[in-house]
Amino acid sequence: MKSPLLTLPGAVPAEGVDEGVAAHYGDLFREQRALADGTGFVDLSHRGVVTVSGPERLGWLHLLLTQHVQELPPHQATEALILSANGHIEHALYLVDDGETTWAHVEPGTQEALVAYLESMKFFYRVEVADRTEDIAVLHLPAGSITEAPEGVAVRETPYGRDLFLPRDGLEEYARTAAGPAAGLLAYEALRVEQHRPRLGFETDHRTIPHELGWIGSAVHLQKGCYRGQETVARVQNLGKPPRRLVFLHLDGSEVHLPAPGTELRLADDGPDGRKIGFITTSVRHHELGPVALALVKRNVPVDAPLLAGDTAAAQETVVEP
Repeated sequence: MKSPLLTLPGAVPAEGVDEGVAAHYGDLFREQRALADGTGFVDLSHRGVVTVSGPERLGWLHLLLTQHVQELPPHQATEALILSANGHIEHALYLVDDGETTWAHVEPGTQEALVAYLESMKFFYRVEVADRTEDIAVLHLPAGSITEAPEGVAVRETPYGRDLFLPRDGLEEYARTAAGPAAGLLAYEALRVEQHRPRLGFETDHRTIPHELGWIGSAVHLQKGCYRGQETVARVQNLGKPPRRLVFLHLDGSEVHLPAPGTELRLADDGPDGRKIGFITTSVRHHELGPVALALVKRNVPVDAPLLAGDTAAAQETVVEP
């Protein structure tokens, strides 16, 4: 679904899973600085939007999600996962309830599978599930933004900013009134990497469990009742350690090209022909930190070991403790 904001001056379309919105508007670092300063907005209208309504919605979602939402207060943002029976991450939901409806935005293209799963679990509960992607768009305002949300619009307010669920036909008009310039998805992603926030489909693969990415606590509540995949979560939490861990990498700034997602990581002492110990998940150019990345490495990799991302030197910071 192509965003109308791609008609804004300087807009360069994003590619891949983020196709449909702007990667940038001509000045990546200016856009990053604007977001860091609390001005501007980011078009996230390519993301899927799913709603759940009905008097039993929160109790029903509580049975399915990793997060404790049974008594979620109105307008309080949270995030949650849906796991496979083996505890692998299948969906990531960014939620808020307005007192009548639970709103969630999800990764582009995942909403249909999510809705199908939720529909299959309705049974006799008084809930209604809807894919609202065609008529509702997500727009992000950074932390510190003074731009007001339109009356009646669902808003997720987090430490990183506010996500607005706007009528899609009003997106263009609202963007004209937002405080500050439009910022593209590359600027948003650079700040996400700086904040060590994982993203489904980027930091995850078919075997990722929540512990590997630091999603315990923020998206997984350890004191709630049963849900699919809970046995794996509890076993790893109480009896073991995850096989991999998320790290933040400072990359050699003298390299012209960023190592692409999937680039293999090795111990620098072993050289470029050494044993693979992990891989890059997201790499970006940050306006202050330079080239940085998120990566998954084996749990037993020493936390202070210099690494190689392909041929690029990398120094790691711990995100998830080994």
